[in-house]
Amino acid sequence: MPHPSRPDPPMAPLSKTVIAWVAAGIATATVVVVVVLWWAGTRGLTGQQLVTARFDALRTGLSIGLGGGGLFALYLAWRRQHSTEIGLAQKQQDQADVARAYELQREAFESTRRHQERVAAATERDAEARRITDLYAKAIEQLGSDKAPVRLGGLYALERLAQDNVEQRQTIVNVFCAYLRMPYILPNAAPGADADDKLIDAHRERTQEREVRLAAQRILAYHLRSGDGDNPVETFWADLDLDFTGAVLVDLDFSRCTIHTVTFDLARFYGETTFSKTLFTKITMFDGATFNGLAAFSEATFSSVAGFAGTTFDDTAGFRGATFDRVAMFGSATFNGAVGFDKVEFNDNAWFRGARFNGDARFSDATFSSDASTGTNFTDVHFERGVPHELVQYVSPSSSNAVEP
Repeated sequence: MPHPSRPDPPMAPLSKTVIAWVAAGIATATVVVVVVLWWAGTRGLTGQQLVTARFDALRTGLSIGLGGGGLFALYLAWRRQHSTEIGLAQKQQDQADVARAYELQREAFESTRRHQERVAAATERDAEARRITDLYAKAIEQLGSDKAPVRLGGLYALERLAQDNVEQRQTIVNVFCAYLRMPYILPNAAPGADADDKLIDAHRERTQEREVRLAAQRILAYHLRSGDGDNPVETFWADLDLDFTGAVLVDLDFSRCTIHTVTFDLARFYGETTFSKTLFTKITMFDGATFNGLAAFSEATFSSVAGFAGTTFDDTAGFRGATFDRVAMFGSATFNGAVGFDKVEFNDNAWFRGARFNGDARFSDATFSSDASTGTNFTDVHFERGVPHELVQYVSPSSSNAVEP
């Protein structure tokens, strides 16, 4: 705040003695003037002249006296006015000092309050971070247990942690994916009554581990669906990267999901795998993957590059109504069962170079939007049961494998 200038120091008050002396001086001066003019100014005058001269002397003396008294009264009035102005200035100064002191006090209080809030927020963040770390560590420890129920508890603890803490979701999803990438052998048929205990225990452990893996897959699928059916919007985990490289996946159901960047390279899919009506928003890779059961991609949308190079489909594969907005790479893929690309839209390059169709292949009403000479490639493709008539224009008759049934 601006600091007002200090007023002039107040004038010392006149004492009654000084005032009396001044009044006496004025009265004396008046008397002296009257006497001098009365006697000296009228010497030698008589009659009417004497009366007039003495009257003038009296008037002059009284005028001097009254003038002196008036001047002294004006001086006293000036002193009184000056003192009043000094008092007002001092009062204003005092008020300014009080306001300044109050403002300084308020600023100090506000600064203290902000500091306390920062300390409290930092303390709360530290406590929250410690709580999250403790919960995460405990859940990871459960996930490493040799008992399936404990591992299941670890999965659901991590799910709750990811749901409540957005910044931790990618890390926790990475843990789920890493768990599914761990080596796993599916259980065979249930051992007979004469099987030894070791074989029975191994079968039980594999069966229990399959349930844990199914739970991990279901958790991910649940949170990759947005506002669909019983899934509220707030449970949707958006923009997550998934890495299932080399994973063993059983009866995977990612239908109606919205998936960001995902990698299934060299993954092995057992049972029925479903990606129907799934939206892949970023790069999607299945290079070298193996589908041992049904693979359903009907009405799926691939908004970015889709890679199926070297992928093996041992059973039926369905892509009916799927849409590939960017490059679709099926080079060297193997289709051992029936495959349907009915009503599929290839809106960019479609590469099938070196692919093998060992079962029925259907491309009815499929749309290839790119230039056939550059964007659609069926070079060296093998059709075990003959080239579908829809692809005759794209398949080179000079290829030894292209048209031989």
